[in-house]
Amino acid sequence: MMDAYPNAPGHRAVDTSIAAAEALAPALGRLQRMAEGAIREAGAQGLTADELAARLNMDRWSIQPRTSELKRKGVIRDSGIRRPNRTGKMAIVWIAS
Repeated sequence: MMDAYPNAPGHRAVDTSIAAAEALAPALGRLQRMAEGAIREAGAQGLTADELAARLNMDRWSIQPRTSELKRKGVIRDSGIRRPNRTGKMAIVWIAS
């Protein structure tokens, strides 16, 4: 039995999503710590999910959910700043709480 979100990966209550969440669970704490550390290092400049993924040399789809988890934990927050992501759409800039 996994812990509850945000201390465990979220899923959509579909078998494939549950399996993916269970596979990620052992690395979740490490990924959250890496994401939090990079956002703290960025200081007031903060990072978008794309910038965070690039800084950690990871795929955006692996690291972006960590921002939702860290926000839920109160460790990071929306800075109110927006910057364009790779698709040109405006993205939240995350900063440490």
